[in-house]
Amino acid sequence: MNITNSITDIPGILVGQAEDETALTGCTVILCKGGAVAGVNQRGGAPGTRETDLLRPMHMVQKVHAIMLAGGSAYGLDAAGGAMQYLEEQKAGINTGPAVVPIVPSAILFDLALGDAHIRPDKQMGYNACLQASTEKPQEGCHGAGTGATVGKILGMGQAMKSGIGTSSMEVTAGVVIGAIVAVNALGDIIDYKTNQIVAGTRSIQKGPIKIGQETIYANTLSIMQSKLGQAALSFAGKQNTIIGVIATNATLDKEGANKFAEAASNGIAISTRPAFTTMDGDTIFSLATGKKHVDLNLLCAFAPIVFAEAMLNAVRKAEPAGGLPAVQSIHPSQ
Repeated sequence: MNITNSITDIPGILVGQAEDETALTGCTVILCKGGAVAGVNQRGGAPGTRETDLLRPMHMVQKVHAIMLAGGSAYGLDAAGGAMQYLEEQKAGINTGPAVVPIVPSAILFDLALGDAHIRPDKQMGYNACLQASTEKPQEGCHGAGTGATVGKILGMGQAMKSGIGTSSMEVTAGVVIGAIVAVNALGDIIDYKTNQIVAGTRSIQKGPIKIGQETIYANTLSIMQSKLGQAALSFAGKQNTIIGVIATNATLDKEGANKFAEAASNGIAISTRPAFTTMDGDTIFSLATGKKHVDLNLLCAFAPIVFAEAMLNAVRKAEPAGGLPAVQSIHPSQ
């Protein structure tokens, strides 16, 4: 099986992206026109979402037809309307009799502090993203929903770093694949779970640019957080964060299993972000199961955090400087 380290390695999954490079915002659509069983896990304290309740067990709708990830804060939820329009034109959705109704859950991140806050993903941008959808590996870094993403905002935007969107995949057993795509817009720092070292995050006011890979930077950040400066910065940085993404598989799952799969994937945030799941993050993960392969759910849940964490690392490593903020590529290209 040809694995390209992308969520599009899952048969039936297409990804499309659209962005405004001047305004530094954009959206990413994950299309599954034939429908996929979906779940959701929302652990951050400041979410911005649409159509998440129907993903819970005991609710009628069994499949979704796309997931929309977008910048623009709550305004960005409009992008899902563009995906609905596109899918209706493709006759993809639930046939209700009078009309076909596509199901498009969505989550947004806050990127209004970078670029032009008055330009946000809208219905047209969401539609344009669908027109670009393909089975090719999507561009990573400052594209789609990751165009305006940043990390390390504990001390405010002035000490942050540029982030973006990343993808990954893994064949966990013969013919069974897990794939992820994630836009990383965290309040905290992003950690390489394999080495426990910082990859991207808060740049110290006292010591200048962050020294990538030094754990002491995080310890220094914690001490500043405890000071009056940290309290003021936290107030300023509040509600400007969120990690949003999708974990997908070609395995067969019911809605209960899909929700457990999404929950397991959220552990990828836990091992890759310090601090994780704060009241100022709206961390939300969707899951998709295209239902072609049979496998033990526990196997999927064991590898989901790793696949999701790898996508997060790709998001920050592939980002480029933008909006006056440095990125890993500009500070430490070898990362």
